[in-house]
Amino acid sequence: QVQPVESGGGLVQAGGSLRLSCAASGRTGTRYAMGWFRQPPGKEREFVAAINWSGDNTYYADSVKGRFTLSRDDARSADNTVYLQMNSLKPEDTAVYYCAISQFEPSGSMTRAVAYDYWGQGTQVTVSS
Repeated sequence: QVQPVESGGGLVQAGGSLRLSCAASGRTGTRYAMGWFRQPPGKEREFVAAINWSGDNTYYADSVKGRFTLSRDDARSADNTVYLQMNSLKPEDTAVYYCAISQFEPSGSMTRAVAYDYWGQGTQVTVSS
């Protein structure tokens, strides 16, 4: 069993920045693909960004492209820690942000929640106008 643990949420003014971190605890030693989803108030959960096991490939929702950057620790490390740098934040970015781990990284599915096997508890990001 592996468990993602998020940190770094908070309150920020529009135009500001935040960095979210997600570290996998439990059965590590294998690098996994990891992703971020968010759930705005009163809305469905939506894809934000994902990164493959090696860090060579990243995927972003259109709404965050050019503003958010997802990265992970060096490929030589067995750690599963990813960082979501969020810049130029907007009030519509307000949501609970969830980190997720995909054991098998199904091809073509990294933007879909069904590709992920383990989910974190979420961290609140609030952007004030």
